[in-house]
Amino acid sequence: MEVKSNTTKLLLWLLMFFSDTVPFSYENPVKERAIKLMQDTRLIDGHNDLVLRLRMLYQNRLSGVNLRELNKTHTNLAKLQAGYVGAQFWSVYVLCSAQNKDAVRLTLEQIDIVKRMCNSYEELEFVTNSQGISDSRRIACLIGIEGGHSIDSSLAALRMYYDLGVRYMTLTHSCNTPWSESSSKGRHNFYPGVTGLTPFGQEVVKEMNRLGMMIDLSHTSYSTAKAALIMSKAPVIFSHSSAFSICNHSRNVPDDILQQLKKNKGIIMVTFSADILACGREVVNVSTLADHFDHIKKIAGSESIGIGGDYDGVERFPKGLEDVSKYPSLIEELLRRGWSETELKGVLRENFLRVFREVENVRNINGLTGVGESEIPQEVVQNSCRLDLRNPLLQTASSFGFPSVAGPFSPTLVILSYLILYYEP
Repeated sequence: MEVKSNTTKLLLWLLMFFSDTVPFSYENPVKERAIKLMQDTRLIDGHNDLVLRLRMLYQNRLSGVNLRELNKTHTNLAKLQAGYVGAQFWSVYVLCSAQNKDAVRLTLEQIDIVKRMCNSYEELEFVTNSQGISDSRRIACLIGIEGGHSIDSSLAALRMYYDLGVRYMTLTHSCNTPWSESSSKGRHNFYPGVTGLTPFGQEVVKEMNRLGMMIDLSHTSYSTAKAALIMSKAPVIFSHSSAFSICNHSRNVPDDILQQLKKNKGIIMVTFSADILACGREVVNVSTLADHFDHIKKIAGSESIGIGGDYDGVERFPKGLEDVSKYPSLIEELLRRGWSETELKGVLRENFLRVFREVENVRNINGLTGVGESEIPQEVVQNSCRLDLRNPLLQTASSFGFPSVAGPFSPTLVILSYLILYYEP
């Protein structure tokens, strides 16, 4: 009996020893499935604000930062690789306070930093079309402009951005433009009378369809989103939004818009911002985020879903999703909830590529004719920073950088100056 007892103790001791020293390769089979799936189907993420942080922290001086090891942000190259990111849309965002001032210049500077960044690191590759994403063996870089105020109500500016590589534009940010209404319009006092899309806003949508630039409806009001979905001939995207029925935040998408999005064959790229996911609840984790995925799947189908983390655009993220290396945790949770690998391949990559290709198809059918030449009414956008070139002689001296002394008599002074010069001996 004593020998049997000692043998049992020895076996228990050996079991405890080997459990501490020998790793079990199938300790977490669901996690391994998630990683294998992401290795084979690398993520296309719809929205990342790293370049805004580069302006804020380093004044866009790339020479002063190593993006492989940057530790002041949610994003660096090592973390992107650990998160199995295969393509990233970098957000080109300028503050709403720049509207009617220098928004165009600031936007160009942010496009410049994206292109310089992507050309400076061998891990990155700048691409401008769906085939470029599919062909790239690095992290494909793409550009999305976050806020219609960046075009200064100019279709020509929109076209030039496209030529520089911009492939989506968010119609509004947290401020109204002269032609579109924001979901957060109360935060700023720009154009408070605008509701939905104005006639010029409809022209913006048409020109984006013609160019092959994706229409992003994150940040837009209910009326703007509904109007754009009716107007657009191509699928649209929400680059970083979640489900209103789970969290009734103005940034999230109501069920009837999700149903309309399904008919449009567009995509909502679910965002990770804790405030948008949980509406102030203290506990925000991977499960909280997965609830949004489950709801959107129920309303619009898994084929309408993608991922737009919004890393470096907000401060608070769910526990377990603190930076861009953590994407596999979401896929693991969705596998646990019964999502199929086919559905998750769509969420990770294939749904977005389908949308992008269809936007390109619409461009190929309609893009050679009917270049948009509409102009927004001058009285809608008139301000001290805008020159009215239809009546150049009526501009005061202040238009050229000098204080005005003419006031209401400027036309008279212009005529007198002309007469003096003409009759001078």
